[in-house]
Amino acid sequence: MSESVLLYTVDNNVCLLILNRPNKRNALNEQLVQALKDGLDRAAANPEAHIVGIMARGKDFCAGADIAELEQLSTAGDEKNLANARLLGELFIKIRRHPKPVVSIVKGRALAGGCGLATACDIVLARDDCEFGYPEILLGFVPAMVMAILRRRIPEARAFELIANGTRIDAAEAERIGLVTRVFPAFTFAENVKQYLAELAKRNPEALTLTKRLLYDQDTMGFEDAIERGAQVNVVARNSDAYREGLRRFLASEPD
Repeated sequence: MSESVLLYTVDNNVCLLILNRPNKRNALNEQLVQALKDGLDRAAANPEAHIVGIMARGKDFCAGADIAELEQLSTAGDEKNLANARLLGELFIKIRRHPKPVVSIVKGRALAGGCGLATACDIVLARDDCEFGYPEILLGFVPAMVMAILRRRIPEARAFELIANGTRIDAAEAERIGLVTRVFPAFTFAENVKQYLAELAKRNPEALTLTKRLLYDQDTMGFEDAIERGAQVNVVARNSDAYREGLRRFLASEPD
């Protein structure tokens, strides 16, 4: 039996989805995209998984779409190409709508759709020697599926410059413009990531779910509607056992 294109583990409330096509630089083919969707569903249903990390085996996080598959699709017709593009779009939507925080753990190169996959996650942790970029335009292509993510991550002019030039940027620059959440040194990367995920996994899972949902629900809301939605979520949070217990602990720790 061939090895799975995606590995799934859960340990200490951290679920890891590990891209496992290192010989293809973890390029995204339909099999891997579907496996990621299935893995996210599995993590959502697992009460032991408080957060989800997406990482990769091998030198690179993800080189983007599988070129061999794209070559086959070049003569497959519009209907098949649209279905293929929508499959990746569904993955990005699933990450955004996932009830748990999804963290990408990036080393090596994250390019094109691979950059989109990394930055579709709620938090992006990067090794200081990795590269990000959208080189599609250099091939006469358009970074279409990733644009909805990119324009929500960084200012519009920065986004256009990045995709129009097709150049790669290092982790420091990616952090500076807001594409990356946190950068860690290569020699301590594994330990830094482990500590970061362990700390995040300690947060109350119900509160994390409500927080993530509220943040992204406000995408299409005006200011007044966002305030009203916040008030409604506030009521739900105040009625939770976790909130009451947290409040009791806080009051007990306060000096008289």
